[in-house]
Amino acid sequence: MNSPAAEPLGSTPRTRVRRLPEKAATDRAALHAVLDAGLVAHVAVTDNSGPNGAAQPYILPVAYARDGERVLFHGSTGSRLFRALADGAPTCLTVTLLDGLVVARSAFESSMNYRGAMVLGTCRMLPEAEKEAALERITEHLMPGRWQDLRAPKRKELAATVVLALPLTEASVKISTGDPDDDPDDLASPVWAGVVPLHEAYCDPKPAANLAPGIDVPDYLRGWRR
Repeated sequence: MNSPAAEPLGSTPRTRVRRLPEKAATDRAALHAVLDAGLVAHVAVTDNSGPNGAAQPYILPVAYARDGERVLFHGSTGSRLFRALADGAPTCLTVTLLDGLVVARSAFESSMNYRGAMVLGTCRMLPEAEKEAALERITEHLMPGRWQDLRAPKRKELAATVVLALPLTEASVKISTGDPDDDPDDLASPVWAGVVPLHEAYCDPKPAANLAPGIDVPDYLRGWRR
């Protein structure tokens, strides 16, 4: 079997982009870039908790990190849905980055500039020996430099946490950029059209109410930028 890195994006029937295929990215570096830029992923799982035992889909927002050709995320060992994922329930993980609102001369052509990744597959539950390193990876993705200041996880905390790894074997990326694609008949309309960019930004750190006196904001935190 080929390694995930050897598989082009969107190369399976389930991941081939059929709607606006010109927006599909086939370079695996594009997948890495989207996952590395995001902070929250949404993970789908279905169980039989619906009426009369019917299949019920759920979407879970999770903190995550890319680790080579896999995505790591964690949850509670007490979660029914995380146990289902750990047992091999099929899943779909998505990350979406919104870069701007495309303001066209018609509602039909108005849209968004975005970068989106979708990963399909099944997860592997990491063994105890790999948990702490995986949690460090996730922490450093969200809060670079922070792990060095934190106390080590307690044994009971690790026992209460399940860490899952989803391989990037089957994935697709779709990227939308540029100006509105207005109908030619609308171009003479006296209505403004263009793009309103959107950006995430870190704000000034606010100390906890119970922070001991004399503890300054660490330099690495001041350096966080998006």
